[in-house]
Amino acid sequence: MRILGFTSSRADYDLLSPLYKLLNDDDTIEFKLIVSGTHLSHEYGYSKNEIIKDNFDVLIEIENLLIYDNKKSKLKTASILLNSIIDVVDMFKPDLLLYAGDREDVIMYGLLSVFLEVPSIHFYGGDHEMGGHEDTIIRHATSKLSTFHFVSCEEHKQRLIKLGENVNRIYNIGALSLDKFFNYTHIKKQELYEKFNLISNKDFALVIYHPSPNKEENEKGDLVLTNIIENIKSKNLLVFVSAPNSDEGNKKLFKIIEMYNNDNDVIFFKNLKRDEFLSLFKECKFLIGNSSAGIYEAATIKKGVINVGERQKNRLCSENVIFCDVEYNSISKAIDIVLSKKFQYKLKNIKNIYGYGNSAYKAYKLIKSINFKKMIIKSEDPLNKKEIL
Repeated sequence: MRILGFTSSRADYDLLSPLYKLLNDDDTIEFKLIVSGTHLSHEYGYSKNEIIKDNFDVLIEIENLLIYDNKKSKLKTASILLNSIIDVVDMFKPDLLLYAGDREDVIMYGLLSVFLEVPSIHFYGGDHEMGGHEDTIIRHATSKLSTFHFVSCEEHKQRLIKLGENVNRIYNIGALSLDKFFNYTHIKKQELYEKFNLISNKDFALVIYHPSPNKEENEKGDLVLTNIIENIKSKNLLVFVSAPNSDEGNKKLFKIIEMYNNDNDVIFFKNLKRDEFLSLFKECKFLIGNSSAGIYEAATIKKGVINVGERQKNRLCSENVIFCDVEYNSISKAIDIVLSKKFQYKLKNIKNIYGYGNSAYKAYKLIKSINFKKMIIKSEDPLNKKEIL
């Protein structure tokens, strides 16, 4: 069996890499990756090195990323990707395509599945956020193009059924991204500080803030990030700040990060080794920003999360996540809540609604057992409930 996976960023790679390993270790499967996007960009941390370290066989690398700060560049980047891989995929003749998420590249993989008539699995479909970000639209459109869906929870499954997807195409396996927390080498706080050449006894907060889909928030994204950083410093904590993604508005955020270059309490990173990042996540006092890691993953390690602004708003999450506005005082109040004894006590008994960390094996066993070619044709009529259910 030939299986082809696609990855264009560290974010989607971490979502599926536990499954990739299981497939790669199976002698009956020829597994390869197509690597593109920010993986090959030094500005975004050159995360291709993680793929090399994991010993996966890369079928081809595509340098398609246009680093301009607007939405047109994202669309052009995606079109370059599609044009560059059509013949490569066709020549490899895979039996199955794997891709995850909601970025502009995944809809290109869905198109490949349809026009090259190759069965596909879309991971993390059926999710929905209310902020109006294009990711949600792309996620749903990609689901309609894909053959099968491995979703993270029952609500996502039901949403796909509402979109007209046949229940026999949908499998609720939980969130694959949780698996990595059960298979890594933990690094304690002081050892992490040594790696960053820090001498401090302070605790720290982890900041992952990406450009917002909300135009008004996006335009003042630099102020929002400043509000987050200054609030954390005011609580006598160190600030670890991750690089923003490549969405429109990221240049403003990079400029703010540069302004803190000489501040010993603010530590910026682009790309860390998996053990280092997971250890930072586990050791932090809380996660703040607007990353999906807070929505999906933080409950597994019982961390409080503050989601700032419109991105991720109203997305299904566990009780460890609170939402706040972008203003300084709103962020300050949210931090006080998360650090309170009452909230910290609640975290001890928190359950992650997205699963328990065994999703990769579930996905692997399903891939080994499903007859994908049998359902390659999607002839179901959404108006015919018998065909959907």
